[in-house]
Amino acid sequence: MLRAMVAFRWGTWGWMAAVVALHRHSLSRPVVAWALIAVALAWTITTSVLVVRDPQALERLPAIGCELVIACALGIGGGFAYEHTTSSGVAFSSVRTIGFAWPLAVIITIGVVYGAWAGASAGVVVALPRFFSPIANGLTFHDYDGSNWFSLFSTMLLYVIAGGVAGYMAMLLRRAQDEVAAARAREHLARELHDGVLQTLAVIERRADDPQLAKLAREQELELREFLFGGNGKDPQDLGARMRHSAKRFEEAFGGRVDVILAPDLPALDPEAVAALAGAVGEALVNAGKHGHAQRVTVFAEPDDTFTGVCCSVHDDGAGFEPATAREGVGLSRSIRGRMEEVGGRVEIDSRPGSGTEVRLWLPCG
Repeated sequence: MLRAMVAFRWGTWGWMAAVVALHRHSLSRPVVAWALIAVALAWTITTSVLVVRDPQALERLPAIGCELVIACALGIGGGFAYEHTTSSGVAFSSVRTIGFAWPLAVIITIGVVYGAWAGASAGVVVALPRFFSPIANGLTFHDYDGSNWFSLFSTMLLYVIAGGVAGYMAMLLRRAQDEVAAARAREHLARELHDGVLQTLAVIERRADDPQLAKLAREQELELREFLFGGNGKDPQDLGARMRHSAKRFEEAFGGRVDVILAPDLPALDPEAVAALAGAVGEALVNAGKHGHAQRVTVFAEPDDTFTGVCCSVHDDGAGFEPATAREGVGLSRSIRGRMEEVGGRVEIDSRPGSGTEVRLWLPCG
């Protein structure tokens, strides 16, 4: 952002110098105008050096205060440099200042560094001297007409919006940066713990002779997985969290174990599709525990063969059944097939008595 502001200063300084050169015939005190432009150039060069050697110096109060003074001087300097008279010799035709865009750099910088309110306040501070610029040439507020007031307030509004929006966008960027950093840290921690602590807890659960110890190990594993891989299952767009939430409910209700595995390249799904798929998986788990008396279930989701949708499998080690002769209950027909068909998906059932059941779900994206 600081580098961008340096480039912005150079561009707006060039435009400011060009405008003054083109309107030099309107200057009553050209020395004042060119002196202000020279000061702005000196500061532009200074910021170009600081952004390479010590970027943080541009965020500190001395640098910001210095640029604010220059920006205000450019605003009021037009009253000294330009003639503000009409044919009557009393009123003036327009508010002439030096450097309309160049002061935006310090306003945006203040917004980025100190927040939206500070940026908006800086816009007011920089704009106020422009109200008094013609007075420096001997005029009074009574000489201001409607177009003059409109121009002045429009400039102030632009400065305030620029500072406020810059501060707000900077806040959003910082928040996003913090979230990305937290996600990366969580991902790194998840990899480390998955290779160590989670596998150790799973071994303890399988080999422990004490049922209470095995239960405690499983509870700790579930809590750790929930912390690492996704919250409480209430986020409408977090498919993994909702599936793990359903898996936890299965284990609490039926005492079995559910492994939820999601491919890292799953395509994005809208909230309705996530709700339908997660609901169908949850109902399949209930059926596996209630009717199949399953003790081990694997839920696996990956992109389909065309990478335009999601394929999800719920495979259990339960009693199984014969799909061709069995009558589908409400859970399968409405809670699974009904959910999937509402969002354009489809369902397949593969089961044999004594060999468990696999419920395959396909869901298109978009």
